[in-house]
Amino acid sequence: MRIPTSRRAPALAALAASLLVLAACGSADPDPAAGASPRATAFTPVEQVPGSELLVWADATRVPGVEAYQKAHPDVKIKIVTYSGDANGANDLQTKVQLFDRSGSGWPDVAFNVNYNAVTWASEGAKPYAAPVNQGLIDKSVLDGFADGALAPCTVGENVYCVRNDLAQVVLWYNKKLFDDFGYEVPTTWEEYQALGERVAKEHPGYLVGTAGDPWTPEVYFWAGQCPASTVTGAKAVTVNLNDPKCTRMATLLDKLIAAGSVSKDTVFASGFIKDHADKVLMMPGPSWYGQVLFNSTFKTPKGQIAAAPPLKFEADQAAFTGNVGGGVWFISAHSKNLKAAADLVTWMTTSTDYQATAGTCPAYKEAATAWLKGQQDTGYFAEDVAPAFTEAAGKVWPGWSATRYSHEAIYASTVVPALNDGKTLTSLLGTWQTAIENKATSLGYTVNP
Repeated sequence: MRIPTSRRAPALAALAASLLVLAACGSADPDPAAGASPRATAFTPVEQVPGSELLVWADATRVPGVEAYQKAHPDVKIKIVTYSGDANGANDLQTKVQLFDRSGSGWPDVAFNVNYNAVTWASEGAKPYAAPVNQGLIDKSVLDGFADGALAPCTVGENVYCVRNDLAQVVLWYNKKLFDDFGYEVPTTWEEYQALGERVAKEHPGYLVGTAGDPWTPEVYFWAGQCPASTVTGAKAVTVNLNDPKCTRMATLLDKLIAAGSVSKDTVFASGFIKDHADKVLMMPGPSWYGQVLFNSTFKTPKGQIAAAPPLKFEADQAAFTGNVGGGVWFISAHSKNLKAAADLVTWMTTSTDYQATAGTCPAYKEAATAWLKGQQDTGYFAEDVAPAFTEAAGKVWPGWSATRYSHEAIYASTVVPALNDGKTLTSLLGTWQTAIENKATSLGYTVNP
């Protein structure tokens, strides 16, 4: 799951981030370095030792899957190391790989990572850590079976350096019971969303249509609004323009709803929010994992109330787009001496219907996702089948928002959220937010274009 995670210091953010690790189901993410790399060069494996033991690094959520693979393939020797998966803002995999690069040994043959942005470092260098899976490691027919755009964050130039585990497209979650009780219609445009939010504030004070206090607010609202907060234009070049009209229109919309009182400035995982507002969420744009992780497990919303609608669009736009909040990846090491076994494990972990259909997150592999969505319906939790909204949103993640080494969540959480709570408006903070993004990008070696 990127999982995009919260990087804020408080324990609350750590809780939110750990929940993100459980999340996801989406698609169509942007190429993290579109046009940035030369044409693919032939991959030269190290000397292979068939039958040699696989060293697999995975987070606690994925370890049972690796153990299930091991049970189903008793002839494969596997040593499992449980690590953070880079959740909660950790950078363990890259740090360790740098040490292994210096010592010349120790690289895990297979590694899971909750942050799909990791491909930005794993694919770099004369001998990258990640092997290009499209060069004879995983069949094209298998790679073609992933959701449209799902492997785009793994793709640099003509090579695919990771395999997507799960996805997290944003949909419009809403409480169907409350909508029926209040006599409201589910909005289909952002303008209708704003109008309903203002109406709710007057007719049912205390009820909410969203929150701007989550670290992943940029992905939920601004990515969906096609705001060019970060568009990679070269190997280490990025365009940042929060003054774009498509950024200011979303900031203005949220400012009006914050002022009205129907959009909160708190995070949905705050104990106060859960206590005071969990039963007063009329609707909320959010990732596909909100259904089970947020509404069911955290808010304890009774079954038969929550439903999902497709992404919203601005009336001036020809099509609706959405953002993405999560989606982990699997890497196969370019240093592995048993690439065949490593590739088979990764293929099984990401495509096996027996395993993925019952996983906690929505699979990136289409066949497994179909089975997973059926399972969601079979739980009887949702008021309506969420599959149509999930499926429609899966192909609508806006491709103008690129994977980068820096975290939009960390920057938003440290720069924007405190100022919002001090009474500043999002519109007034766009310049400060832009400067923070530019400074972080520059510190990581990016050339920033306005």
